[in-house]
Amino acid sequence: MTHTCRAYLDIETTGLSEYRDEITVVGICVEKGRRRFVTQLYEDSLSEKALLDVLRPAEALYTYNGARFDLRFIRHHLRADLTDLFEHCDLMHHCHRQGLYGGLKVVEHTLGIPRKTEGVDGWMAVQLWLDYRENGNRRALAKLLKYNAEDVCNLIHLRKHLGIE
Repeated sequence: MTHTCRAYLDIETTGLSEYRDEITVVGICVEKGRRRFVTQLYEDSLSEKALLDVLRPAEALYTYNGARFDLRFIRHHLRADLTDLFEHCDLMHHCHRQGLYGGLKVVEHTLGIPRKTEGVDGWMAVQLWLDYRENGNRRALAKLLKYNAEDVCNLIHLRKHLGIE
């Protein structure tokens, strides 16, 4: 089924445990026709209400490893169960069916999906957040947000490459 409005979601965190670690950024790209809007929630804007307001127009939600990571963090910290509210497609499982394994950056590289934030990964995202929070480094925050925006926008390219409507 073709969706007229899709949302792509990716989070950044301070670690891998939804119980010990925090969400630092929730990135969302809403795609409606040829139009795309990226919204990033962090600090004071990071709330269940803000998240649901951004996602409201979407008919389907796309993530990469979201079932095991992103959506669990969101359910724990923001008390929003997005799988109850949206049709969810975890693109990682579709990648596995096509013999594509590894994290999002590995799959992007294999498929030739370019990245401006080459070399930034989840570990560096934590360091960028800590540099911003502890030292007030606005450049670190800008780099983290650019990385996160690229993550959510590249999910569109991945979905199309996988032939998922």
